[in-house]
Parts: sequence; structure tokens; C-alpha cells
Amino acid sequence: MNKKILYFILFLAINFGGLALGSWLMNNGPTSDWYLGLNKAPWTPSGWVFGVAWSTIMACFSWYLAELFILRASRYLWIIYIFQVILNVGWNYVFFNKHLTTVGLGIIILLTLVILYFFITFRSDRLKYAKYLLLPYIVWLCIATSLNAYIVLNN
Repeated sequence: MNKKILYFILFLAINFGGLALGSWLMNNGPTSDWYLGLNKAPWTPSGWVFGVAWSTIMACFSWYLAELFILRASRYLWIIYIFQVILNVGWNYVFFNKHLTTVGLGIIILLTLVILYFFITFRSDRLKYAKYLLLPYIVWLCIATSLNAYIVLNN
């Protein structure tokens, strides 16, 4: 089997596994009395949008990672990637389970910076188009950061 396809499958498994773990760690977060009672941003999307957005993001991110790791799989790159997974999963726990909205905001800002680091740093000729697969992730993190910030500032 093609090495790129194997990487893609590996990253799909890790990324969607991370989404599943994050969802489990939310402790019914989006339907909890705590969350429903918060003052939320007027631009907060309907619940189904989150599932569609994250599925799209993780499919695109997995393909990008497959391209990136074919070019330069290294211990350093694995560390950055695992850090991203920890931030992504950890935000759910901190925000929804522990109700630490300010800490959650710090985590999501750091996650956004990590994804921007991927976008800016790894841009060889082979990745010059693949890096645009990160745009859905970047856009969504900007939206999510604004939603988190709104909650911090208005509750």
C-alpha cells in the first residue's frame, strides 16, 4: 500500500480518536445546564455544525499530515503534532468538564498558534498547495476562539 495512504489512515485514526476522546471528556458539555445557562455569542452555530466542521477539518488535516510526514517525518514533528492533539482534546475537558473558560481560551489560542506554525513553517514546494488543507482548521479555530472569548468576557 502507498506510504501516503498509510499515513493518511494513521492520522485519520489518531485525529478522529482524539475527537472521540474529547467528546467523551466533555461530560455532556454542550447540553449541560452550565453551558446552556451561559451568555453565548450571537454567532454561535447550531450544534450539528460542530460535527460537520470537525469531520471536515480532521479529514483535511490528516491528508496534510500525510503529505508533511512523507517529506520530513522526525521526532520534532511528532512532538509538535502530539502537542496539538493534547491541546485539542484538553480544551474539551478544561472548558466543558471543569468550566475553566479562561484557561480554555488560553489553550485554544495556543492551539491556533500551533496550527499557524504548521501553515507558516512547512511550506516546501511539495507542500505549497497541501498547506491550504489547514485553512478550514485555522478558520474554525478563529471562530472557536471568538466564541470562547465571548463567554469569558460576558459571563
